[in-house]
Amino acid sequence: MDFETVMQELEALGKESLKKRYINNGAHEPLFGVATGAMKPLAKKIKKNQPLAEKLYATGNYDAMYFAGIIADPMIMTEADFERWMDGAYFYMLSDYVVAVTLSETNIAQEVADKWIASGDELRMSAGWSCYCWLLGSRKDSEFSESKIARMLDQVEKTIHDAPERTKVAMNLFIYTVAISYLPLHEKAVETAKAVGPVEIKKDKKKSSFLNALENIQKEIDRGRLGFKRKYVRC
Repeated sequence: MDFETVMQELEALGKESLKKRYINNGAHEPLFGVATGAMKPLAKKIKKNQPLAEKLYATGNYDAMYFAGIIADPMIMTEADFERWMDGAYFYMLSDYVVAVTLSETNIAQEVADKWIASGDELRMSAGWSCYCWLLGSRKDSEFSESKIARMLDQVEKTIHDAPERTKVAMNLFIYTVAISYLPLHEKAVETAKAVGPVEIKKDKKKSSFLNALENIQKEIDRGRLGFKRKYVRC
């Protein structure tokens, strides 16, 4: 399936209501408003196709960029490729749910995510922390350094309240993910969540919202989901 056909297929799947919702979350034109679930049949036909993914991502069309992440071949992408994709990720649904997700399926995921966390750039930091959430939530505990994840929890506790808004969201999710999906540090993550407390997220022209990792952790424990791991990260 060629580039033009894919774009036509995506446009046909677009819905005005979803388009408005995506725009309210930070997307901007061009976009069609395609539900992620509606992309699955198209993705099954194409499977992995990195050259096509690159063309789609380069359009700047949100739906095409999202679909690019679904059909990308992460194992042949380089660090430079991911940096280029991050340069084009203009809001969190791209940085955290396309680029970070795709990165999490590679062997260079932690190395690149570490650099992004240290970058000082809001969306790169957010993508870095998000990538660790995808990693911890899908890979065996033995693949991670316990001391490193512990240091990262300490970093979150010390810096989350002064971090950029979107980064706060990803850091809060990191505490939750460690507590639920990385059993060696479950107790430490719970203590970190207690120490951090509610995290205020300020929004333009809207009231602030508050995130509470401890409450969400307890809900998952009550559901019997301690130790949960995803089978798949991408759609």
